[in-house]
Amino acid sequence: MRDKNRGVVYRSLDVIESVGNKLPHPVTLFAIFAFAVILLSGILSAIGLSIEHPTNEGEILEVKNLMSAEGIQYMFTSAVANFTGFAPLGTVLVTMLGIGIAERSGLISAALRALVTSVPKQLITAALVFGGIMSSMAADAGYVVLTPLGAVLFAGLGRHPLAGLAAAFAGVSAGFSANLLLTSLDPLLGGLTQEAAAVLNPEYAAAMNYAMNWYFMIASVFMLTIVGTIVTDKIVEPRLGKYEGGITETVSKISSVEKKGLLGALLAFIVTSAAIALLIVPEWGPLRGENGEVINSPFFASLVPVILIMFFIPGFVYGKITQSIKTDKDVADQLSDTMATMGAYIVLAFAAAQFVAYFNETKLGLILAVSGAEFLQTTGFTGLPLILTFIFVAGIINLFIGSASAKWAIMAPVFVPMMMNLGYSPEFTQLAYRIADSTTNVISPLMPYFAIVIAFAQKYDKKVGIGTLISTMLPYSIVFSIVWVIMLIVWMTFGIDIGPGSPIHYQP
Repeated sequence: MRDKNRGVVYRSLDVIESVGNKLPHPVTLFAIFAFAVILLSGILSAIGLSIEHPTNEGEILEVKNLMSAEGIQYMFTSAVANFTGFAPLGTVLVTMLGIGIAERSGLISAALRALVTSVPKQLITAALVFGGIMSSMAADAGYVVLTPLGAVLFAGLGRHPLAGLAAAFAGVSAGFSANLLLTSLDPLLGGLTQEAAAVLNPEYAAAMNYAMNWYFMIASVFMLTIVGTIVTDKIVEPRLGKYEGGITETVSKISSVEKKGLLGALLAFIVTSAAIALLIVPEWGPLRGENGEVINSPFFASLVPVILIMFFIPGFVYGKITQSIKTDKDVADQLSDTMATMGAYIVLAFAAAQFVAYFNETKLGLILAVSGAEFLQTTGFTGLPLILTFIFVAGIINLFIGSASAKWAIMAPVFVPMMMNLGYSPEFTQLAYRIADSTTNVISPLMPYFAIVIAFAQKYDKKVGIGTLISTMLPYSIVFSIVWVIMLIVWMTFGIDIGPGSPIHYQP
């Protein structure tokens, strides 16, 4: 039972949870959202709402009417493609094939028990948040891998599984931009920033590099790990109270057979890793990109099957050693059982996919982004007030448009030159954007993986809805935003480069 004598913060979060959970089931809610977009597109189209594209001169953005004959045709003919093309669907299902073997063979359970019995308990939360932050190296795989494992790990420790899920989700999503290494996001955003900077100063833009935010992001990893740990242990888990859902994850000592299985799985993991490394490390590696590039390469575009293999082979080896897998029929059965557990998510994904597709097709998201950019231009703010307002507006827009590159493609051509004229470098403007883009991910129902996180949470509590997840993740979003902005201000005060050859201030 939750303590009734709770502070203002807890009571506020309880209100958010209560209101949010009074909403319909997430499947129904996404269906309602989709229907609302249809109606809104008809109304806004009828009144002639339009806006000029900020980057394509002469192009007028108009709301596409889904209530028109053409719109109705689109909805009927694209329904299947919207579902099968829903970005998280394939990623989740393919990844879960590998995880399913690792889980049902007993490998994940044994590995977690070995971890729990060897790592100090006070470091478990920090390790989970840190792992989530670093998972951006594997693009979106952290949502599918670490989020459910966080819940399992906490349950095995006798802690609230939703707290473990929240810690992992916070690291993966709210800390998405931070990393000790460069990820695929760096060149993705950096290319757009260079193009925007070239409008004012082509020579400066040509000298920019994709590691332009690297120093700041390295420091952010440690800051977010500490802050995420404190928020989990001091705010989120105490608010959740004692877990009484009835699902337990036992943490018993590792048997001699399991130790052999873990050793075999470890060797299999090392061999598999070495084999995959041969595809990317050598200059002749077939998964390298053009001119031997690693970041922009087929390897990073194929991380989902790589993760499938990295889980499947060690899981299979563990199963053979421990006899949980004896024949190919056992493998097929375990894979089938895994997919059977994904039924609720598949239904949810269908409704979510239609809503996201309708929102994009009507151009409502694009118009919202452009309107937000125009609002910032009209504020008349300069210096720190402009930067803070920019971060706030970008964070709000992020609630409606999940793609970091899609938003930046709209905002960079407007704000990079504007900030350069005010004396701030393009690299710094991109950094401010990345902070805003990360911190509100965890409270946006439109974020593509929001649905799968709810599905994972419902394993432990069938009553979990959008309200529960938002109220649980809101402390991370708020605290991460505040601390990250303070860190940015401190960085500005001391004038430290935010990346290799990437100053804060711009001098023509």
